[in-house]
Amino acid sequence: MRAALGAILSATLVLGAHTAAGQTTKAKAAKFGVTSTDIRPGATIGSKHIFSGMGCTGNNLSPALRWTGVPAGTKSFAVTIYDPDAPTGSGWWHWVVYNIPATTTSLPTGAGDVSGKHLPAGTVQGNTDFGVKAYGGPCPPVGDKPHHYIITVYALKVPTLDVPATASSAYVGFNIHANVLASARLTGLYGR
Repeated sequence: MRAALGAILSATLVLGAHTAAGQTTKAKAAKFGVTSTDIRPGATIGSKHIFSGMGCTGNNLSPALRWTGVPAGTKSFAVTIYDPDAPTGSGWWHWVVYNIPATTTSLPTGAGDVSGKHLPAGTVQGNTDFGVKAYGGPCPPVGDKPHHYIITVYALKVPTLDVPATASSAYVGFNIHANVLASARLTGLYGR
């Protein structure tokens, strides 16, 4: 009886140690995340990122972004900036970027200009609700509560999204979500 109880206790200790080691290993695995030196989570977005037009007078520069903890199997990335508070019934797409190479882990401030010259080779900027293939900064209606600008980086399981050059942001978004391995978010605020 004592031998059987000892064997059970030993097995329990070994299993417990193995489980604890497994949890430690999992805890050490980096979580996919995005940060910005330009936008702090939940903070007001600065004027250099605000739209220039429609009554807004910002510099219209896309924010610097950096992502870490990239999941295994990632073959490309996509980045979107979306305002769900826009009074359109469907929100507002401020930036849609895809086919970002898997070797890329950051984008500099201003990478979303219309030339695209600061984006990695092969990267595509999709159509936004401003009607251009470039970053368009926040410019909510005067008097609205501050809007939420959700920056999302998607790790994708395909090297490229096969979408037409004329695709809407929703069409690109459908293809992003059909191929996503993981996503990371950062939200900034802006009102006027």
